[in-house]
Amino acid sequence: MADPASPQPLRFVSVKLSPVGRQQPFVLEGDNFGRDPQPGDTIVVQTEQGPAVGQVVRQVPDVAARRASMADPARRVVRLASPEDIVARMRHRQREADAYRFALLRVRERGLAMKLSRVEQVFDGSRLIFYFTADARVDFRELVRELAAEFRTRIEMRQIGVRDEARVLGGYGTCGRPLCCTTFLTSFEPVSIKMAKQQDLSLNPSKLSGLCGRLKCCLRYELPNAKGQVHGGCGTEGGCDNPSGCGTGSCASGTCGCRR
Repeated sequence: MADPASPQPLRFVSVKLSPVGRQQPFVLEGDNFGRDPQPGDTIVVQTEQGPAVGQVVRQVPDVAARRASMADPARRVVRLASPEDIVARMRHRQREADAYRFALLRVRERGLAMKLSRVEQVFDGSRLIFYFTADARVDFRELVRELAAEFRTRIEMRQIGVRDEARVLGGYGTCGRPLCCTTFLTSFEPVSIKMAKQQDLSLNPSKLSGLCGRLKCCLRYELPNAKGQVHGGCGTEGGCDNPSGCGTGSCASGTCGCRR
């Protein structure tokens, strides 16, 4: 019989916060949900930026032992979403679309050398976040004042790189699959043309570049390791945890020991 005083193992669910983007693990705390969130349920979660609404993709009961020390206490499930939460999120999406159109028009009118990528409304309504790319520093102070006056909320401008933009917007690679950065990659590892040469690939830039215009992240997947072993690739989101390859060549079968 389990000791009720002993610490309970952490439970996780994998959640998508937007249609485009990778699944993220969130901690289930306590028993105040009435029932555990099931795949397809809409829930309210706590993130580093505040509360957000997402959809449960799957339960992840087997990661607790391996990732307990890596769990971020800020990322937890708050509750099952109510009808009011769902309606509020729909209104936020409409406001995001309105804010994007308004900001895009103002950027063009002011001739600012920046490309607006996406607008995000924080669930509690405290601020609007505008993501953009630019080749150089941009003075957007007047733009921020105009946006704040129009939407009556705090405005936050975030400059991102072209690889981050691809992750935010999503898309499909030349392989026909969703972009790796929007599905399972948690960070961008360095990629060089030398990796293509080591694999005897054609050095045609159009074939080696992804939607972001940079070298494809997947050039690392079958790169031989120090032992000369070739990594088998991570074709699914549940593949190897090491984006640069573990060198066993058995990630696809789940026997490399690095599966999530």
